[in-house]
Amino acid sequence: MSVALLIVAIVAAYLLGSIPSSVWYGIGYFGIDVRKHGSGNAGATNTFRVLGKRAGTVVMLIDVLKGWTATCLASMLFYMNEIGETELLMYKIIFGIIAIIGHIFPIFVNFKGGKGIATLLGMVLAIHPELASVCITIFILTLIASQYVSLSSILATLAFPVLSWTGAFGHPEPLLVVFGFTMFVLVVFTHQKNIVRLLNGNENRVNIFAKKARS
Repeated sequence: MSVALLIVAIVAAYLLGSIPSSVWYGIGYFGIDVRKHGSGNAGATNTFRVLGKRAGTVVMLIDVLKGWTATCLASMLFYMNEIGETELLMYKIIFGIIAIIGHIFPIFVNFKGGKGIATLLGMVLAIHPELASVCITIFILTLIASQYVSLSSILATLAFPVLSWTGAFGHPEPLLVVFGFTMFVLVVFTHQKNIVRLLNGNENRVNIFAKKARS
């Protein structure tokens, strides 16, 4: 693959990840900048909290699509015969991680974005949909039981490399396992404040099934 094409793909992945869906959607449809309300985070969770479940769902789906599309850039290069089958997983991981970095540090809103969970979900859906489905189930069940999005995100992210490592979905792929644990470390890093609040018992609860209160 040419260096120029690789650079174009990397830039495209970053720009896809950088799309600040919560900010643009909130301002465009509600006249509200979610960064000035709730937790102040530019992500789907805070959108649920500030604008309600419909807006939160839209933002979450867009963020998932960002990660999925960026990761699938590798598949496009594969079908263009620019990369081989043995390189496909590596490039999927590279482009997906770049999209997550774009979401966390988006160029369009002064490099202050969300925590990248929905974008990570889109990425793993593109890489391993079966395993991603199990992680989604773990997330939902934890959220229903605890109403903590942060805890649900951390446990679901941890489940990905653990299940990959144990061979629950076939022969363990070392690159996938390393990627999974790396993403877990990243999620823990971006949720440091949430973890402190969880340990102190004052983390914000989010009931995404409840109707947004009208002022």
